[in-house]
Amino acid sequence: MDAKEKSLFCAQRVAAKKAHDVLIIDIHEHASFADYFVICSGTSTRQVQAIAEHLQESMKEAGFRALGIEGMRTGRWVLLDYADVIVHVFHSAERTFYGLEDIWSECPRIVYEDE
Repeated sequence: MDAKEKSLFCAQRVAAKKAHDVLIIDIHEHASFADYFVICSGTSTRQVQAIAEHLQESMKEAGFRALGIEGMRTGRWVLLDYADVIVHVFHSAERTFYGLEDIWSECPRIVYEDE
């Protein structure tokens, strides 16, 4: 699975847990630490945690282990690092506050639509 396929797989898995506003940003031409960001939102800390836990389990089943996971305890912004794909699961308020999409506004993006 290449990085784009992995980012789409992650987007599908977070959408399966009812994540909102799922967005994939292609950062490979602007960053050396990853190729894609997957960004999504939950409406409560419990939902953010559930989305992140579901993604972690799904990726593990697909043969991928996270290099690092941050923020799971607080459930406000959980970052899951899968080397070439970094997933950000935000509480809606945190996503607005940090404006990660604005920082990477020059990068191509895919708005993931759940089928």
